[in-house]
Amino acid sequence: MPTIGSLQIPCHLQDKFLSCKYKPYMIDEYEQLRRPRELWSRAVVWMVGIFIVILLMAVIPGCSRSVLKEERGFALREGDLLFQDLDCGSLCDAIEKVTTGYHGANFSHVGIVAKDDNGNFVVFEAVQNGVQAAELQSFLDRSFDVNGRPKVVVGRLKRRYRYLIPSALKQARHFKAKPYDRVFAIGNESYYCSELIYEIFLRANDNNPVFTLQPMTFNDPETGTVFPAWKEYFSRLDVSIPQDRPGINPGGISRSPVLTIIYAYGVPGGWEKTEPIGR
Repeated sequence: MPTIGSLQIPCHLQDKFLSCKYKPYMIDEYEQLRRPRELWSRAVVWMVGIFIVILLMAVIPGCSRSVLKEERGFALREGDLLFQDLDCGSLCDAIEKVTTGYHGANFSHVGIVAKDDNGNFVVFEAVQNGVQAAELQSFLDRSFDVNGRPKVVVGRLKRRYRYLIPSALKQARHFKAKPYDRVFAIGNESYYCSELIYEIFLRANDNNPVFTLQPMTFNDPETGTVFPAWKEYFSRLDVSIPQDRPGINPGGISRSPVLTIIYAYGVPGGWEKTEPIGR
């Protein structure tokens, strides 16, 4: 007598048709045999999908992967200064054109590294919304070089000045939520990015400057006239342009003799070295 499958269901021919007899328990047995195969097929599909996602994150520049996990042989510290080549348009271009950073780098922003209450790295910075503590990864993800690396360079205070760092970070936390200094005036209880760094170390050092103020310029060196972007900016604020008044900029701080540039996450614009240092 013929049978069907591994269930051994008895069958016989009747009027040229195959007739099979089965009992209810046979259906349950068949389901038990079929279900493991379906589960295995689904598991294979999931494994292939996860592999594809991991592969894409590994090869596509600028994905939301953490660059922190890629840095080998470098350990960030509290008090390190992060110099950034931002791509923020005509104002950033104007800043970079009249200021010179370390090895010719174009820096338009700077912040200082600290740790939050959970021990995670943050960056205290002065931005349009005021003084804030940005997540480190968020800070690094703002602008990238042609290789998809953050255009950020790390400066570290020389040993003789490092005793100032705890007090400077205390000041930075105190300044959190202070307004942004839109008119670039020293001493008005509002702060632009490099002014924040200047001020917290000034106070940490008993009002003795650690970084040096220089006369500011808002003029295009090629024409000798005010950059159109700055002219429009100060016109909207209805204030005079603070030409030649004391100020400070990220590029100037990056060249300060009190610190050493120790690492580059990527290659900022204007960088004169063929390879980033520290990598």
